[in-house]
Amino acid sequence: MIYNFNLGVSWASSGVEYAQAYRAKIFRKLGQDARFIFTNMFPRENIQHMTEHLGFLDSEVIWLYSFFADVKTAPVTYTLEQLERTFQNRNFTFARKGKTARYTFPGNNNFYTVYLTDDKGNLVHRVEMVSNGCLVRKDYFTYCRIYSEYYAPLDKKAHLYLRRFFREDGSVAYDEITDNDEVMYQFSDRLICSKEELVGHLVSCLKLTKEDTVLIDRTTGIGQAILQNAAPARIGIIIHADHFCEKGTKEPTILWNNYYEYAFSQHKHISFYVTATDAQNRLFRKQMKEYLNAEPCVVTIPVGSLKELKYPRKERRRHSLITAARLVKEKHVDWLIDAVAAAREQIPDLSLDVYGKGGEEINLLEQIKQRQCESCIRLCGQQNLDDVYQNYEAYVSGSTSEGFGLTLMEASGAGLPVIGFDVRYGNPTFIDDGKNGYLIAVHEKMEKRERVQKLTECIVRLFTEADLEAFHRHAYRKARKFLTEEVEKKWADALKNEACTEKTAAAGGRV
Repeated sequence: MIYNFNLGVSWASSGVEYAQAYRAKIFRKLGQDARFIFTNMFPRENIQHMTEHLGFLDSEVIWLYSFFADVKTAPVTYTLEQLERTFQNRNFTFARKGKTARYTFPGNNNFYTVYLTDDKGNLVHRVEMVSNGCLVRKDYFTYCRIYSEYYAPLDKKAHLYLRRFFREDGSVAYDEITDNDEVMYQFSDRLICSKEELVGHLVSCLKLTKEDTVLIDRTTGIGQAILQNAAPARIGIIIHADHFCEKGTKEPTILWNNYYEYAFSQHKHISFYVTATDAQNRLFRKQMKEYLNAEPCVVTIPVGSLKELKYPRKERRRHSLITAARLVKEKHVDWLIDAVAAAREQIPDLSLDVYGKGGEEINLLEQIKQRQCESCIRLCGQQNLDDVYQNYEAYVSGSTSEGFGLTLMEASGAGLPVIGFDVRYGNPTFIDDGKNGYLIAVHEKMEKRERVQKLTECIVRLFTEADLEAFHRHAYRKARKFLTEEVEKKWADALKNEACTEKTAAAGGRV
């Protein structure tokens, strides 16, 4: 069995979660049983809705907090009618607005606020109970009540002091007793004094053997608990982002990425590390030798794969650009908007479609409006892009940090030239400068204005000077080594119960 550990998941998930979803598909094709374990709380969503959206099977998902009960990962099916049956014939009035409903009971200002899964159905995700003007309880549901939160007034605010987790039959599985950031877990047979210890208890309950493999995507707050309880299973650490901070690295010390620092320090207990690119593999092994005098097993396996290369069924839309990213500041979609607006002075029919969701959406819409580009720059939301990339002529990225770049891989698999900054590690992996796009040289003191100018120049150059057909052909050639069957072979070899060979290390860590 393969057990994958991560912290959280959301509707606007990062590349880490999308990489896990890709991995789940790979393991299914290999016939490898796998479970994906998430350790964060999800108070505003049912985890199943988000994991299903990413492509996980319900049977593959384990949530830390429901693991110790018999409640399965499942969609919400609990209804308003079921909730009303718990009212014990009390009188009430009912009102609803969209996804929110309210039951009001006579006397003492008692009411329930109900949060539904959508604005049309009657499926209940959570219920907040107020008595005498004070929040006293929240109940959370899927096909049954999975847990409740209990509150008491403190300093004129609702203070959470207890979470109670239930079994399918309604009996209590265990309690989480909480005081701000301090928690402990009371079971019938034990008292667990921290969340880290709870994670360790979960790992010990798995009863791992040497035939099992544990993969950790993020180690913050859980790495030590996993390593202390995972023997004799093999441990693999997945490195998603840049693994160190260049600014904080000065001889004779290195500042590791805090997601991975603990896992690097415990290299003697790690069976293998996984990087997404050969360039990062080589640099990581060099640094481990230099700073820790260690020669760990490091393998290169892309964090995603392509089922097939995608060819357009009709002519690509002329002078069309696409980008796909979380709409957050570090993705610098605002730079792309400015660059496209400027490039339109030379390419009047140039267009950009932006796919993704995030906190910067309102700001980006306002920027598009100010640049008077509503007709040529569109925010298209979160969509399945499997059959979308090939409709465009090129892909453009404003990101200055891409450990791999799933969207770069998908764009290449649709034959798209890519324009992006020459930063570790994704862009140089997918862009051969002047052959299937352009790598823009950058430096620390390079200001936004210059970056936008360079993006603008490359966009204009691509559509006025480049041989786009030759660029498309080269992009397809680059993408072939990311086809699913190639990545399957890499994972099959990495999961074998054997150490890295000298031959593997000499080959740059590739399997």
